[in-house]
Amino acid sequence: MSAKNENAARRRTHGHSTAADLKASAAPGPAPSSAFVEVPNSKQFYIGGKWVDAVGNAVIDVANPATEEKIAEVSIGNATDVDLAVAAARAAFPSFSRTTVDFRLKLLRRIAERYEARQDDLAKAITAEMGAPLQFSRDVQVKAALSHFRNAADTLQAYGWASTLGTTRVVREPIGVCGLITAWNWPLMLVTSKLAYALAAGCTTVLKPSEIAPLSNLILAQVLHDAGVSPGVFNLVNGDGPGVGHALCAHPDVDMISFTGSTRGGIEVAKTAAGTVKRVHQELGGKSANIILPDANLAEAVPAGVLRSYSNSGQGCLAPTRMLVHRSQLDEVIELARNAANTVVTGDPQDSQTRLGPLVSQAQYDRVQGYIQSGLDEGATLVAGGLGRPTGLKRGYYARPTVFAHVTPDMKISREEIFGPVLSILSYETEDEAIAIANDTVYGLAGYVHSGSLEHARSVAAQLRAGRIYINMAFNDMISPFGGYKQSGNGREYGVVGFEEFLEIKAILGYEAA
Repeated sequence: MSAKNENAARRRTHGHSTAADLKASAAPGPAPSSAFVEVPNSKQFYIGGKWVDAVGNAVIDVANPATEEKIAEVSIGNATDVDLAVAAARAAFPSFSRTTVDFRLKLLRRIAERYEARQDDLAKAITAEMGAPLQFSRDVQVKAALSHFRNAADTLQAYGWASTLGTTRVVREPIGVCGLITAWNWPLMLVTSKLAYALAAGCTTVLKPSEIAPLSNLILAQVLHDAGVSPGVFNLVNGDGPGVGHALCAHPDVDMISFTGSTRGGIEVAKTAAGTVKRVHQELGGKSANIILPDANLAEAVPAGVLRSYSNSGQGCLAPTRMLVHRSQLDEVIELARNAANTVVTGDPQDSQTRLGPLVSQAQYDRVQGYIQSGLDEGATLVAGGLGRPTGLKRGYYARPTVFAHVTPDMKISREEIFGPVLSILSYETEDEAIAIANDTVYGLAGYVHSGSLEHARSVAAQLRAGRIYINMAFNDMISPFGGYKQSGNGREYGVVGFEEFLEIKAILGYEAA
């Protein structure tokens, strides 16, 4: 592969599945099989370059959502564990922040090499802890995370660290110790989208992964260790939000918090961090609209929209869960959506035919069932799916791929983030009305536009109040800025814009002679 093509491939690493990724026969897959993954050090934390025991004795069970069986225990940290990790990161910062660009480039490339060697283990861990189909874990989850190490290296290599403005020298420097708090739906990719760029910038880090899906990140910690990351540059403390997350956000020696999670969680992070006036970067919820314009190819656009909303079992903040269609085309769209939903194989994540695995937990399953019931109660038309598990599945947190039609903008399923395989179809009369409905949300993470005319799609895209707009289901570009408007967060990840989130700006006046 040429260097040009390789870079393009890195940019297009699938942050979402396409229609082809999800499409298969209509029957549900076989009953879930048990899958256990061996993860050494599951009851330890990685602090100061070593695996260490937790200060306390608290543990939490990790369950396989396909079988509801316990597969591991991890220790739950507390404020003292956080103090130890932050102290290690603070001690490592002076030397790591002064390392050369070449040193950090070589480090990122060693990490990528070690990561590649563990891809199979990482994929198995993701499938076991959060239920993504193994094929999806290998081809999408794991590879998306890997792309960030490579893209961070490319960004670092091309970056200009200083410029002159009159007689002033403007320089950029690593911000310091960064607390990274991430969610369970993309347990590796959400971490590496922060970690890779923090390391590239010369920052040191303390990671709190989700306690629901911590196993893959324990393997990642070993990858970093084996790649030669200096002691204290990367630290990992498992735990929950009230224990570890709160302590990390409030810590006076943490210079930045980068958080991915719910909008409610992001509000708490911001409040807690405000006491020390640290930088807070947030990637939060979404309720993305997918505007299918009358000149679009419905036979392509509708199935693509349905299936993309089901990517990762619908557990994605970018999911296009509000499909907006012209009123005159509603009946045709409903049939296309019904057929697309009924092609999705739901079942055992270990089966290569499965395209929709379980939701991550009982709590998430109950949440999704509650939203489906609310759609029924508020008078939406059930087109596909509905309450309960798919036929033939007696255990596991499986939801039925669901489509509602005749949804109105005031309905709960139209306004709130469901985080499951539930699609709402709304209708509009005019293009202005479609844009108004799309923007009528507290969120602003993503938007989608389908049109037979690129110029037409661009015109509509320009009017959407969201941080990332996909025209005709474009590939997910892994170096373009990622982040949202309004309650979808602040700041950006990926590429040079995400890299600069981890930098401070210093102006040195009188640097040049007047």
